[in-house]
Amino acid sequence: MPEKVIDAPPTEPRRAERVRFDERADLLDFLLEISSVTGQTLDLDRLLVEVAAIIKQAVPHDLLAIFLYSERRKSLSLRHGIGHREELIKNLHLGLGEGIVGTVAETRQPLLVPDVRQDARYLASLDAVRSEMAVPMVARGKLVGVIDLQATRDAFHSDKDLALLGVIASRVAVAIDNARLHRRVQRNNQTLRTLADVARELSSILDLDQLLERLAGSIKQLINYDAFSIMLVDDQRQLLRHRFSKRFDERLKLDNIPIGKGVTGAAALERTAMRVADTRSDPRYIPTHPDIRSELAVPLITQDRLIGVMDLESEALGYFSEDHARLLSLLAPQIAVSILNARLYEELATREQSMEQDLRAARRLQKVLLPREAPSIPHLDVAFHAKPAREISGDIYDFFEHAGDYSMFAFGDSSGKGAAAALYGALVTGLLRSLAPRRRGPAMLMRSINETLMERKVDAQFVTLLVALWDGQSRELIMANAGSIPPFVCRQGKVRRLDVAGVPLGLLEQQEYEETVYATLPGDVILLVSDGIEDQVNLDGVQYGQSRLMRFLPGLANLTADEIVKALDADVERFRNGAPVQDDQTIIVIKVS
Repeated sequence: MPEKVIDAPPTEPRRAERVRFDERADLLDFLLEISSVTGQTLDLDRLLVEVAAIIKQAVPHDLLAIFLYSERRKSLSLRHGIGHREELIKNLHLGLGEGIVGTVAETRQPLLVPDVRQDARYLASLDAVRSEMAVPMVARGKLVGVIDLQATRDAFHSDKDLALLGVIASRVAVAIDNARLHRRVQRNNQTLRTLADVARELSSILDLDQLLERLAGSIKQLINYDAFSIMLVDDQRQLLRHRFSKRFDERLKLDNIPIGKGVTGAAALERTAMRVADTRSDPRYIPTHPDIRSELAVPLITQDRLIGVMDLESEALGYFSEDHARLLSLLAPQIAVSILNARLYEELATREQSMEQDLRAARRLQKVLLPREAPSIPHLDVAFHAKPAREISGDIYDFFEHAGDYSMFAFGDSSGKGAAAALYGALVTGLLRSLAPRRRGPAMLMRSINETLMERKVDAQFVTLLVALWDGQSRELIMANAGSIPPFVCRQGKVRRLDVAGVPLGLLEQQEYEETVYATLPGDVILLVSDGIEDQVNLDGVQYGQSRLMRFLPGLANLTADEIVKALDADVERFRNGAPVQDDQTIIVIKVS
């Protein structure tokens, strides 16, 4: 009920005479004018101004008010007024049956009050008001609103005025209803566009904290809440864990809530939106701030899996409507998917970080297991370089001393890449170090390693290996090969590949391996490279290849072994020109002095 105030009568002069429709044609012309004016716009504010102008032309008055009815709130709001205070126009809401206007709305019958002081239904707006009349606006069988006119003289309006105002109301009701429908459609379209934008934006964010911060801002554009929270489900403990909260622009930390407790817990348990109009009268409400008066909790569900609950709070009583609940329920599945994706990404990032730490530890261990520098062997200049494609390498290379003038080299590659290849390679390296000192012949050593690997066979894992025994007295290399790339030999400017072959270790049982003897000469350069060298591609997808390697090697023959390794590695780097290293790359150069 509006506050009673004492105010002066309106200063606008009253029309001295009423418009008279003495002939039927005049009335028809006036009705056509109403139809023409009201049919020109769907803008509600402009339409109400036009309606007020039509009424002013036909029926004299001092104060005018156009009330529109809300079916959802079951109340009338003062939407346009003339002569009333601005504060009243913004804030006046009447229920059905409340005051003269509310009575007309409830009964849908026009009402003429010659003296408001004698009518208990009258709600005072100005002390100067003496008479009032109101007519309902009805369109398509539903109440649209009420037109109310007031005057500062007793019995100012007649039954004819009431009838004429009723005619006007019946004509403008449809236009006003259409304008309201148009506005609702526009608002719904805008909401749908916003929903689409929000869904598209959220689906592209994989950082959970950033996602929830952006979500809070996007929801704020749709619903002007005072507090916002996201609770995520802990399935093991059957509770909602607080993940994100904001009150206005301040981040908050809230307690975890058991499922079924509080408004959010009820939304999680029932898997449906919970709307609380008055938190003070709802025993489920868990106080977060003394000013909060209403709450809306919406479960976040995707593929029948409860992810969490989105909770909005307001300091206004009954702030959240069914439309708000429906809107957030439409958006909730997309939010649930986005949160689920972000959580999975967060978990993967944590696992990846842990794996990277493990790989770095494995890399440090592998550096301890593999040779750090080339051995010093009489009559030989030896150098090597290894570049893993990942943190750890599957390539195998090692050097073993034997009694007398004998030394042994091992060079190979474990199938696959990464940790599995490195672990399998470490196993073979351990076998080499265990068995090599006790078996001088490369072929016998190969058979022993293969038998041991077959006893501990690992599916889809094998190793290629070349073992060479150096006889310092005869200056011969005695070699056995198990599927490894045969060595290149550069002698007097010519390069060829030695014919040494065999089946990889750990692949087939009871394999025999042959030995090949190569008699060296001073100046010979023996080159061992892993397949990562020949298979390396540049940005155009072209492989480095064997032919390029064989053309490049003769020009390096006069260099030391270390210089040859560095020159060859630099040539591969120039060739790939920024392309990624696809496979482990190992180079061993043995130069006969």
